[in-house]
Amino acid sequence: MKKITQKIRKIKKVVSDRSYHLRHKRQALMVLKNIESVKGKTDPKLIKLADNYAKEVLGSKKFSPWLYVYSAMREKFMEGWIPDNYYGRILVPKLKGDYGKIADYNSLTNKIFSGSNFPDIVYFSNGLWLSSEYEVLSKIEVVKILNTEDSLFLFKTDNSCQGKGVHFLKKENFTIAFLESLGNGVIQRYIDQHPFFQDISPNSVATIRITSVINNHGEVSVNACYLRVGRNFDTHVKSSSHIRIPVNLTTGTLDEHGYSTKWHKIKEHPDTKFIFQHKKIPHFEKFLSTAIELHKMVPFAICIGWDMIIDTHDDIQIMEWNGAHNDIKFSEATQGPCFSNLGWDTLWKEN
Repeated sequence: MKKITQKIRKIKKVVSDRSYHLRHKRQALMVLKNIESVKGKTDPKLIKLADNYAKEVLGSKKFSPWLYVYSAMREKFMEGWIPDNYYGRILVPKLKGDYGKIADYNSLTNKIFSGSNFPDIVYFSNGLWLSSEYEVLSKIEVVKILNTEDSLFLFKTDNSCQGKGVHFLKKENFTIAFLESLGNGVIQRYIDQHPFFQDISPNSVATIRITSVINNHGEVSVNACYLRVGRNFDTHVKSSSHIRIPVNLTTGTLDEHGYSTKWHKIKEHPDTKFIFQHKKIPHFEKFLSTAIELHKMVPFAICIGWDMIIDTHDDIQIMEWNGAHNDIKFSEATQGPCFSNLGWDTLWKEN
């Protein structure tokens, strides 16, 4: 019976892996098609280099598709790139295990970080309303707290990602029953973003995505950064419509080009006509130092994606932290290799 159970588990793992990599292949090839629609076909020599690198260094050709994307974007091949499916299937389990999933549970945020950088007001968890200090609140007390806030706030469900699970509400027309129907989550203040970001994206709060890594000596570094902004028709930044602009890690300056959801280069925001070149993010050093200090509080998650913004008072506000499979593919394609000095390309051999 034990052997049968083990065999079933092995079959399930094989099927799961095959499905996972097939999904990534389809996604990567679609992105590649979009890039090539503008740039033309990728040089076959680069495709061959990607195939050889995936097989010989990363252990399998199934990691090739995202390397095709990176190569097409940069028009060259660079050793040290981490394919997104290699990151998700090989690295996330090894570098984080289940610990990174803690980031999906909003009510734990203040318990872990105990700081003023998060705009959390109250939490709803397993039928209980909790203050940011984890006092159990009655529904009447929740309403009173929200009535002291500005007219607009948002409710973010647990496990929200890519802009999904975010609900914008006005205090004059929400009900506790409606909020409870959304499930576990957090009510956050609406952030008044710094004028720099307001000029780019006035109808939705922009986010700076910072990717930080902690090494075996407890040293934290920031390895990638880009700005995400919404379109004029967005209430918040969504993966389905966002514009992404790489940010220079040394200077905080925006790259000359941003990228659409189709990974096409653009020099200005399509709605506000904000030109990216030569624009510098205000107080950029605050973003870096905040990410570094907070990451030290959760060293068990080796790589974290932080979604941050700076408000009108020049204070850093953190919308969320991504401790599980945080996005690396855009940064790898535009700024990478971002993790080439960490030995991650050999961890597949430990499986």
